[in-house]
Amino acid sequence: MQAAGIIVEYNPLHSGHLRLLEAGRALLGQDTAMVCVMSGNFVQRGDFALLRKHARARAAVESGADLVLELPLPWAVSSAEGFAAGGIQVLAATGQVDHLLFGSECGDAAALERVAAALLEPAFRDHFRRELPGAVRFAAARQRALAGLVSPADAALLESPNNILGIEYCKALLGQKAPIRPVTIRREGSAHDGALAPDTHPSASGLRALLQQGRRAEALALLPPAMARAYEAEEAAGRAPVFWDNCERAILARLRSMTAADFAALDGGNEGLWNRLYDAARTAADLRSLLAAAKTKRHAMARLRRMVLWAYLGLTPADVPEQVPYLRVLAANDTGCRLLAEMRKTSAVPVLTKPAQVRRLDPKARRLFELEVRATDLYTLAYPRLSAAGGTEWREGPVILGGPAPC
Repeated sequence: MQAAGIIVEYNPLHSGHLRLLEAGRALLGQDTAMVCVMSGNFVQRGDFALLRKHARARAAVESGADLVLELPLPWAVSSAEGFAAGGIQVLAATGQVDHLLFGSECGDAAALERVAAALLEPAFRDHFRRELPGAVRFAAARQRALAGLVSPADAALLESPNNILGIEYCKALLGQKAPIRPVTIRREGSAHDGALAPDTHPSASGLRALLQQGRRAEALALLPPAMARAYEAEEAAGRAPVFWDNCERAILARLRSMTAADFAALDGGNEGLWNRLYDAARTAADLRSLLAAAKTKRHAMARLRRMVLWAYLGLTPADVPEQVPYLRVLAANDTGCRLLAEMRKTSAVPVLTKPAQVRRLDPKARRLFELEVRATDLYTLAYPRLSAAGGTEWREGPVILGGPAPC
């Protein structure tokens, strides 16, 4: 069975995501199994997912995916480089995925691979070290360092967010020597993190903004049917929508209880950003003013948000294993279950379809799962209706759709 992998958040799933699934099958064959590696309850921009992971995974399978595997927490809430590296590790570990499918502004996989290869060259690292000290931002230093190693047109690819993520995917494929071929589809519709544009595919950020503004009917009308159903079901159960504002006081309390050393441990760049965040946490009365006080031109807001989220979840760099230690199934249909049967023969790491199987893992893998348990317990505190008991990770198995399936 040919399989293609997609690294996703589906926060929420929208029509552009459906287009990618359809275009991928049009290119690779209608029988191609679609394997999604999806972030769990927290996402890469340093935020809570709008809906819990099992609800989003169900919507994904009802919308055309065949198998949804979880991207473990430390990679799901990392930089673009870490996010991509974790997703590729999961796909490569299946032993079944032949292609990586993703959207990009350029739609040119060969160009993205050229830039990725250049970024891995020792010459680039030398140039970058010279450029970074005087640069206002990391992105500007990286683009200047790349000049001379690739054409101006290729260097300009670093100016667009989906191209950047595609380049990180290609870097991870090259760096891990993964036997997976990248395939990219030109992105259409509203820009990533941009406002909604009429008559185009909406952006996930635009849809979240509508819901946060109380424009529920407008947002639901733009969602694919399965995602709209998932939202309505979660809303009726008191579990949606989830925004990090719902836990604002809990997050602020956590930040104010941390020491300067706790903050310093989260600053991977050793640039003193932790000091600004520490000072802001002592005085800010809300998260927006905290981030505004800590923000500089040099640092992206997403990096600050991730540091705050890591602090809330109690994560540290030491919690990131060198390799993804298991594959956890969130949802599957009949095709996905047949693929799982093959994965049990080819996977490089254990495949988990029941929480109880965690007890057979080695201590490092069990520690990672315990981090997921704690993070989910903290996530449920952001439900609009505070009625969920803790420990749901130990009780909730994958969503299996379709007929009798050997999962």
